[in-house]
Amino acid sequence: MKRAFAWLGALCLMIIAIAHPLAAAVATPAVAADQQILVMVQHPPDHYRPNAAYGGGYGDGMSRSERDRLARRIAKAHGLTLVEAWPMPMIGLDCFVMAVPTGRSTTSVAAEVSHDTDVQWAQPVALYEAQGGNVAPNDPLFAAQPSARQWRLDDLHQLATGKGIKVAVIDSGIEARHPDLAGQLLVNRNFIAGQGGAIEQHGTGVAGIIAAKGDNRLGIMGVAPGARLLGLRACWQTTARTVCDSFSLVKALYFAIDQRADVINLSLSGPDDRLLRELVDRALERGSAVVAAYDPKRPGGGFPASVLGVTAVSDSPIAAGRGHVYTAPGRGVPTTQPGDRWFLVNGSSYAAAHVSGLLALLKQRQRSASALVTLAGGHIDACASLMRAAGGCDCSCARARAVAAGR
Repeated sequence: MKRAFAWLGALCLMIIAIAHPLAAAVATPAVAADQQILVMVQHPPDHYRPNAAYGGGYGDGMSRSERDRLARRIAKAHGLTLVEAWPMPMIGLDCFVMAVPTGRSTTSVAAEVSHDTDVQWAQPVALYEAQGGNVAPNDPLFAAQPSARQWRLDDLHQLATGKGIKVAVIDSGIEARHPDLAGQLLVNRNFIAGQGGAIEQHGTGVAGIIAAKGDNRLGIMGVAPGARLLGLRACWQTTARTVCDSFSLVKALYFAIDQRADVINLSLSGPDDRLLRELVDRALERGSAVVAAYDPKRPGGGFPASVLGVTAVSDSPIAAGRGHVYTAPGRGVPTTQPGDRWFLVNGSSYAAAHVSGLLALLKQRQRSASALVTLAGGHIDACASLMRAAGGCDCSCARARAVAAGR
């Protein structure tokens, strides 16, 4: 049996962590991630105070020197370099980031460290990629939002706007001062080590689809304009794509759970990950709806879409036999972009954002609501879904009102 530890440990960050002596030698988080592993040890549960504000520090009764000795012993025993640490008392684990020397495989080193009697398990860091991109629009203020036509947003907003609901957007940086997003973010926080905050396309676009302001004579209207966002930057924009590493994703996801987000949007996909899976399961246990983008190139749609209980969303119908996947608007969608602009976007990332917004509407009417009504091809019947959560009326009455109004 593996020995339990009384060390308040830590979640592993990148080798380029601020003020770390190795920071100058590493160019980007993606390069660093290729040579890092996460090392998990048991965390004493009595140090977690669920009603306290989580700041990533160490609990009462454990000295930093004790924590350092544990981490450095493990690192020295296996020829590694300690990089960073982060506590996760919610799931009873502490995690250390350790750098693997060039020429050694992170997979084989993680397997070796997993047999250390002081270690619960170890795993290589993994990379994830956002499932969407921009397309050049003819008109950046194109008024015909797919959700406005297909989901009848005006009718839905007669019943709910997402007021009082918190949606965590774990993504790249969001432009909080965009005229369609100003005042919509409760938090806009960076979880990427070695980088300052940034304003980026993917995160800003996802945020706009979920909660862009309505009736402000600008741009678009979000699916849930009354909801408030937790902007949690765990991904960064490169020349061709938006990527994330499992260190920053774990930190952001832990924060979202700790803040009791009603909906957690993960418009990304990548390999299965034991530590992230633990946190996704904990989020679901606590009643959060977790929404993920479906990636047809990966088994089961990729992680976290493949996790039981996660709402997997695609921008196009998925062939039979591929499991239950929802279909939502994700092609030619106008949304917010950095620089106070609006562009058209494509991809399952943005389909997932639509569903996160819809779930915010459902949860405003019924906190436990998460079931969605579907039509052929997995297309969501947004009206029926919201009516089920609201109660007292079936979808036909909303359709009747729309016909009577000439819409």
